[in-house]
Amino acid sequence: MTRRFAILAWSAAACTYLLIVLGGVVRITGSGMGCGDHWPLCNGHLFPPLNDIGTVIEWSHRLVAALVSVLVVALAAYGWWLDRRRRFVNPGLAPGVGTPTATFAAVGLLVLQILLGAITVKLELPAWTVILHLGTAMLLLATLLIIAVGSRPTLYPRSWLLIPLSFLTVLFGALTANLGAAAACGGFPLCNGQIWITGGPPALIHWLHRLLAYSLAVTAALWAIRSRARAPFIVVGLVALQVSIGAATVLLGLPAALQVAHVAVGTAVWGTVVLAVLARRDSAERPGASEAHRVLGGLRSE
Repeated sequence: MTRRFAILAWSAAACTYLLIVLGGVVRITGSGMGCGDHWPLCNGHLFPPLNDIGTVIEWSHRLVAALVSVLVVALAAYGWWLDRRRRFVNPGLAPGVGTPTATFAAVGLLVLQILLGAITVKLELPAWTVILHLGTAMLLLATLLIIAVGSRPTLYPRSWLLIPLSFLTVLFGALTANLGAAAACGGFPLCNGQIWITGGPPALIHWLHRLLAYSLAVTAALWAIRSRARAPFIVVGLVALQVSIGAATVLLGLPAALQVAHVAVGTAVWGTVVLAVLARRDSAERPGASEAHRVLGGLRSE
């Protein structure tokens, strides 16, 4: 994998992270219809008058989405070109992870993400489309990280549970927010002082989100203790920060700033889990420092 290809992949991943956080800002500020029900135009304009904060936020989100689209398509095209050159210069060399299969997968996820975004706007923000939109964005982010580190990830016995737990925690967090269940559980760590929830479906959904977060924290801590590697402890630190922000958000009455921080750190947890798993595989296969190790600060496997 060339340095330029890696830079392009990291740029696409960073912009995708920003896109997810901005998507959270759109939801939290109620700006989802800031461009009306028009798509891809905004209130019928390519460059709308930005005289409303909701329009500014939604339009900014769309601009970053356009940037992500350009970067992902460019990454796929560059990966295809590198693969063609590899086949011509050294046909016996095995293809890298970034050329072209993973990059085409990223394009497929991007197309799905765009379609879900359009459907979400046209149907005026139903919860199921918003959640699918976020889930697809998370998968796109993970795919771009895999491409960026140039690794072929394998879920190890001691860490495989982190991937589905992280993903489900994110999705249930989105479900909690978009169904208006964020205020259904008062207090912390219990839900309205209860373990067995009697507050109805919203409280149950919120409680399931918390249980998944607690399970993720315990699983990450056990992984860190058993592996004694640096990457798992970074994951533990971010999960602890995320749980703390979630608790403060509930206890302080759901302030918007903390809700945005919750989205930002939650996305960082997902990305760091992906990178940590990649770092472990890299160190198992190659004695030298890997790209994933360098990203996470010179990680060492167990």
